[in-house]
Amino acid sequence: MHQSKLDFFCKLGYGKQDICKVLENLGQEALEDDVLKELIRMGSKPQALESQAQPFPLKLVARGSCSTTSGSKWLGEDESDSSDYLRPIVIDGSNVAMSHGNKEIFSCWGIQLAVDWFRERGHTYIKVFVPLWRKEPPRQDSPIADQHILEELEKQSILVYTPSRKVKGKRVVCYDDRYIVKVAYEKDGVIVSNDHYRDLQNENPEWKWFIEQRLLMYSFVSNRFMPPDDPLGRHGPTLNNFLSRKPVLPEPKWQSCPYGKKCTYGNKCKFYHPERPHQAQLSVADELRAKIKVPLSLGKEEK
Repeated sequence: MHQSKLDFFCKLGYGKQDICKVLENLGQEALEDDVLKELIRMGSKPQALESQAQPFPLKLVARGSCSTTSGSKWLGEDESDSSDYLRPIVIDGSNVAMSHGNKEIFSCWGIQLAVDWFRERGHTYIKVFVPLWRKEPPRQDSPIADQHILEELEKQSILVYTPSRKVKGKRVVCYDDRYIVKVAYEKDGVIVSNDHYRDLQNENPEWKWFIEQRLLMYSFVSNRFMPPDDPLGRHGPTLNNFLSRKPVLPEPKWQSCPYGKKCTYGNKCKFYHPERPHQAQLSVADELRAKIKVPLSLGKEEK
């Protein structure tokens, strides 16, 4: 678990010393957001930002240009995804299709709805895994609706069939869940499924941490694909940060002082005072003198 977190933040560009220091303070089971907040609080910056000394920022480079970073070169679909700071999406096709078909029909239209939702957000790396036997003509015990959608998604290089074959009349099917988790883990992406993959969590401790932190559940409401706004709970990241490679931390909201102008704590007050735009660093006595406009020198001359 420690090594997986270390590799994850190294990919973001942070130094190993800063990451190890934060993990020692917060513990090995700390969430990604907590580690990222601590790195930002320490003032640690990704090495890619520190070494950037080009006349134009990289984000202004148009898509399809020949300029590439000095890291490992991926395929074109991954390059555009990394430039948009959006995570790769790996969809459990069987889980999504059966969920849309109310667990009675393998509804391919549900897969299309999920793919379209991520496309509209700008994700360019989207993979859907479906067992190969779903390509066969439907049977009464396993009905399929809108099967032509699978062919269209396969032509777009979005849908991937997991292997299966027949041995002496019996179907031998490879475990498609292992394909889904493995690809999502290697791509540092997000798994779209309502399955918890408990058997795979027990099989690999690194996969256990990844599934807990990168599993995106969903619901279908009137043919509308709807993931939750808080994928990891109320105190976790927002959906936008969950699907982004570089999450954006919210600006701190200052709470107004309950005493208002009657507050006597001066610069020691921890609350926000709208009447003090610059939060004047004066003591309580100096603030009182300033209010009645009595200079300090006047009091000394009278004495």
